Amino acid sequence: MKFKEIPSHDHVKRQLRNLVDDGKVPHALLLHGPSGSGKFLLARALAQYIHCRSHTPDGEPCGECPDCIQHQHFNHVDMMYVFPVVKDEKHKAPVSDDYMEEFKEFVASSPYMDLDRWIGSFDKKNAQPVIYVSESRRLEERMAVTATVSSCKIALIWLPERMNEDAANKLLKLIEEPWEGVVFVLVSDNAASILPTIRSRCRPMEIARLDDATVADHLVRRLAMDPVDALALAHNACGDMNAALRATDATSISRMFFDYFVRLMRLAYQRDVKGLKEWAQEITSMGRGHEVRFYAYATRLVRENFIYNYRCPELNYLNREEGNFSKNFARFITVNNAERIVSAMDKASVDIAGNANGNIVNFDFAIKMIILIKES
Repeated sequence: MKFKEIPSHDHVKRQLRNLVDDGKVPHALLLHGPSGSGKFLLARALAQYIHCRSHTPDGEPCGECPDCIQHQHFNHVDMMYVFPVVKDEKHKAPVSDDYMEEFKEFVASSPYMDLDRWIGSFDKKNAQPVIYVSESRRLEERMAVTATVSSCKIALIWLPERMNEDAANKLLKLIEEPWEGVVFVLVSDNAASILPTIRSRCRPMEIARLDDATVADHLVRRLAMDPVDALALAHNACGDMNAALRATDATSISRMFFDYFVRLMRLAYQRDVKGLKEWAQEITSMGRGHEVRFYAYATRLVRENFIYNYRCPELNYLNREEGNFSKNFARFITVNNAERIVSAMDKASVDIAGNANGNIVNFDFAIKMIILIKES
């Protein structure tokens, strides 16, 4: 992994290079920030840069020496990866090495480290991966041995906030009394959840969320998406590359929500009570999870249509299909009704999530839309 292969974060890359070039790499470094920002990619690039035998003039690992080649295949002898795993019948005291092949496949397919995807890779239903104390014991054994081919051994720990108490306490001791030539690199989505005493002994480096343009550019290049659609999707993902990629996987669901929204508004405008009753029954049949997600989608679309009336395209994040619909629909969402429509959607979502009868809640909301849509 080279720094130049990672989008954005130029200032962080400079800091990491300088730490290595100046011989001031801390014994424990904490890269923390929002999910999907590329922290693990930066950690991998740093580790390879530390071990590389021949840096390029532009501050990159060469990619050709034996150390670089081993890093690219996750088999460098002085590199250890630690990540959350699950207990099962086969693994009573699991460590990361037990799942290394699965982890390699996961990183290759999800370089921005989508935790939900990692959780879904386990056979065990409702798995909640944890870093167990057995991992800390294994880490101690590995780190006690002098580096074999490099100047230092590196332990890259993904999601240290998922350590159980025993593992965290043992890691604390390792960080408090580090061996010569050992570097810990912690990569966290939620630094506040890490044991405070561990956090206080690490040099923190905050990784900011990706900007919308960076996420959109990645979607265009990787998935050949339309730039307009990519930017709208990137904005809704709030800088989380994983959320953006998950949204592309759920395109059919988003299209279904869009169709339901359009149908709702047309039936409400026509005051078609029978049609609205059928609409409510269909929405209910999706199940509570999808119902709540539909109202979240509908709320966003109402807000986007309200903004559309200001004729400032740079403020709107609609895909092409949504944009075409909004050309004629936006005039029905104004200062007179926008807030009350959103409030009605929020109430319906809360009621559904609270196990209220879906048919009643959805039909009641649909009838309200007859009144609200006319008050534009």
